Amino acid sequence: MRAFLLASVFSLSFLSYSISSLRADDAPAAQDGPSLTVDVSSDRHPISPDIYGMGYPDQALAKELSLPLRRWGGDATTRFNWKNDTTNAGDDFYFIAGMHDDRNPATPSGGPDLFMKNAKDTNGRVLLTMPFIDYVDNSPGPDCSWPVSIFGPQQKVNPYVHPTINGQQTDAGNGRSADGKPLPTLTKEQALRNQIENTPEFESGWVQHLVDTFGTTDKGGVAYWEMDNEPDGWTNTHRDIRSKPVGHDEQVQKVIDYGGMIKKIDPSVQIVAPGDFLMHYFWNDGNDVDGAKQHGGENQTTYFLKKMKDYDDQNHHRLLDYFDEHYYSVDHGPGKPDDLVLSSSRSLWDPTYVENNWVGKKRGAIKLIPQFHEWVDQLYPGTKISISEYGWGDQKQFIYALGETEVLGIFGREKLDMACFWGCPKQADVGANAFRMYLNYDGAGGKYGDTWVQSKSVDQNKLAIYGAQRTSDKTLTLVIINKTTNALKSDIALSGFNPSGNAKVYLFSAADQSKLLPQPDQNVTASGFTATFPAHSATMVAIPGS
Repeated sequence: MRAFLLASVFSLSFLSYSISSLRADDAPAAQDGPSLTVDVSSDRHPISPDIYGMGYPDQALAKELSLPLRRWGGDATTRFNWKNDTTNAGDDFYFIAGMHDDRNPATPSGGPDLFMKNAKDTNGRVLLTMPFIDYVDNSPGPDCSWPVSIFGPQQKVNPYVHPTINGQQTDAGNGRSADGKPLPTLTKEQALRNQIENTPEFESGWVQHLVDTFGTTDKGGVAYWEMDNEPDGWTNTHRDIRSKPVGHDEQVQKVIDYGGMIKKIDPSVQIVAPGDFLMHYFWNDGNDVDGAKQHGGENQTTYFLKKMKDYDDQNHHRLLDYFDEHYYSVDHGPGKPDDLVLSSSRSLWDPTYVENNWVGKKRGAIKLIPQFHEWVDQLYPGTKISISEYGWGDQKQFIYALGETEVLGIFGREKLDMACFWGCPKQADVGANAFRMYLNYDGAGGKYGDTWVQSKSVDQNKLAIYGAQRTSDKTLTLVIINKTTNALKSDIALSGFNPSGNAKVYLFSAADQSKLLPQPDQNVTASGFTATFPAHSATMVAIPGS
């Protein structure tokens, strides 16, 4: 390890976290922090811009950030009928169907079309969800799966829009008898009362409509299609029409049938699957008739990848482009202590980190992104990896915004290809600063680099660093996160880089959460610099390169 800076190197104090009425000499002294090293010539690899995606973003924030990717997804998209522009909310909202804001007649694909237009306004790409569940909604107006008038008294009736939606009777029950037991899954005859059977032929009309309206992927149309939403959760979210978990072969065949249909219409599009939920699916055994027992003990994940590789080999073209899952760490849930919230991101990469919850007890260390890489490298090389839905707490709260800042840095370091945040911050929320740090740190379009460079901390649990270089102007960008409740003074040693001037510095912290605040320029030599980082803060240091 190269020597650190001489004492003559200037030190920048970032003690702006102090209450403004305090004198500088009243501020608590910074503690010695862990040393940081950055080697710009080592471990270089591209960072995908699609890791900064969001689901249903605030349009004002998306425009400010020139948001690169947005996802149209979630539970309701599973039952979406493109011709009626309607859906069924499932267990999320009393199985209410036909919610298209009383448009008469409904505009085919109205919601997704508007979503596409909003993305184009911010020069962003779109990931759409393709339903392949058994039935999709076909209600001409407000309706529900289990109306009390047909199925009798239930545990709860929708208190928000009962007894009417837009003047029409709904009497929407929650699908549970008075004693709380789930009602039986609808028979086919019952389901067809206000739904239609879903087929690739039906959905092909939607894909063709989108191509006709927006062009193929290579012409600026839909960039990615995700194969439905969390099929492993259908027996809960969509239990009105689904009683058995999706099986091994069923999952594979659905992706082949619907994904193949999409690529026949638009060969330039990218297919994303299986898009399932949390940790269960990663090692899921499937159901009792199409599960691990019927497939040599193989879990659903590895079986799926092997079958996608078999399809490629047999048909001489790739169907699956992204291996994709959804992820929420239980360790950063509501009420968790700050230190646990800030350490929970280790579940994304650290082979020694065991979550302090049922996941950790059942599975041990999950090292999520490296595990994805291992599966793909072994079973279907060349497949990209994606987390198309994830959350990192309430982005109105600072501690979760600080955690999300680190998550985005981890995504770049660990070579994730795509990610979309769920529960997006509004433009005024502190969580917006996590994305600004990477997409618009100076308010003038300043972006984190597009090429990762080796960046290390002696103690990442205290002070983490994520470095990347911009191809356009060779600027070295460093995101440095202080996870402690003390200001930390640390040496940052540089190698493989010649700075051409002082660094620009921007900061958000627990003391001032409103925006990224410009700080005094930081003097930097070819050897590095020394700086003080406030308690619970994220700092961008942008060093111009020669």
